[in-house]
Amino acid sequence: MKFGIYSSIANPPHGEHLDRCVDEVIAEAQLAEESGFDACFFGEHHQDKDGFLPSPLIVATAVAAQTRRLKVGTSVILLPLHHPVHLAEDVITLDIVSKGRVILGVGIGYQAADFQAFAIPMEHRVALFEEGVEIIRKCWSGEPFSFHGVHYTLENLHIRPRPFQTPAPPLWIGASVPAAARRAGRLGEAFVAGPSTDLERTMRLVDAYRQAALQAGRQPQVVLMRDAWVAQTRAEAAAVYGPEVMTAYQYYWQNRLAEFRTIGAEAEFTLDNLAPNRLILGDPETCVRDFHRWHESTGADYFLLRLRHAHSGGPAHEKIMHTLKLFGERVLPYCR
Repeated sequence: MKFGIYSSIANPPHGEHLDRCVDEVIAEAQLAEESGFDACFFGEHHQDKDGFLPSPLIVATAVAAQTRRLKVGTSVILLPLHHPVHLAEDVITLDIVSKGRVILGVGIGYQAADFQAFAIPMEHRVALFEEGVEIIRKCWSGEPFSFHGVHYTLENLHIRPRPFQTPAPPLWIGASVPAAARRAGRLGEAFVAGPSTDLERTMRLVDAYRQAALQAGRQPQVVLMRDAWVAQTRAEAAAVYGPEVMTAYQYYWQNRLAEFRTIGAEAEFTLDNLAPNRLILGDPETCVRDFHRWHESTGADYFLLRLRHAHSGGPAHEKIMHTLKLFGERVLPYCR
């Protein structure tokens, strides 16, 4: 198994002092590298009142400049909001700057405010996404090409330079519903499952993805984002991490994300009800068992741990640093 961290950069309620947040995230990435983690990933949102930083590749470049081995990536960039040629070139640039350490994760997006910021109709997002993936791959090929789609028409392009990685950086696709998982199987090198999806639903998504990937002649790779926290005891982990993750889940429930639509009364919304088969939370031995259980159930070989939550801004930096050390000392060595 490989492990990365997913870092949300935001500071509710007003998005203040984000420069300090960036410094903290860089320090966390450096400690993650020292502790044996393999990667650090960033996401994208726009018009966020909490100050969620909208340009993950820029943050990834800052982290790449302060680390040596750690891969840097996006989980996810909202591909329908970007011209694919521009995005392809930005990733090539970061791939060269980082000497081959970049992973591009893309998704179609789900928040209306993200699309309103660019006057892009949400109903076009699937077609924009699929055309965008095809164009990015052609850009990275180093070969001349033209493209004629519904949304993009490109004539006689030849994108240079080529990426540092051969033949190209990995292209991962995030998905939270079966149709999107099947799309990931057709188009991507890996499927990235969302962090708040429970085990049963994740297994169904993985099955849909694997079938589509094999039909497309691709070797499946499953990447699981997970809401996770390790502490000396389960009680300590719940006390530190519980309020933060529940703030995020409340937001998802209110916005009717797919994985929360079956939850009815708000009275059911407790950590004890939601944590089983969803969070990886507790003492080191419990976390090790749970990572192996998720690995055996889904075939996932890569975990991205979401430690900080944008909707609450926490846990605090010093708490994250402590849990990174504990993951490195008492969890990761037993999951390799």
